[in-house]
Amino acid sequence: MLRKVICIDDDPITLKLCKKVMERVEFASEINTLQNGEEAIKQFEDYEKIDTKNAPDMVFIDLNMPVMNGWEFLDEYFKREYHKKFKTHFIVLSSTIDPKDVEKSKLYSMVVDFLSKPITKTMLEELKSKY
Repeated sequence: MLRKVICIDDDPITLKLCKKVMERVEFASEINTLQNGEEAIKQFEDYEKIDTKNAPDMVFIDLNMPVMNGWEFLDEYFKREYHKKFKTHFIVLSSTIDPKDVEKSKLYSMVVDFLSKPITKTMLEELKSKY
């Protein structure tokens, strides 16, 4: 079981589903949700200032969100060199079917997988066996 996971998505139903399925498969001890990349950057700023050990083990992030989308978040995260400070793995969880998005996600060293919505018990069980 992972210690801490964050799900980032602008859709409240997706966030509820993500949290519920994770709880059912006992994926993580702590599951938090955020609604956009800007909220996530602020969260990582806090981890950097207060306690880097408290950063999540894994983050599930949508690509298409208002305020700051998934790509903008990943660019900012990389620019701030958080990928060097935190050992957080990222999973892109998106409804996109564009193969270019899958390829683009591979450019970010912290992105370890690209999954299609909705999240399922099977997906999480496979991830549990990897991490």
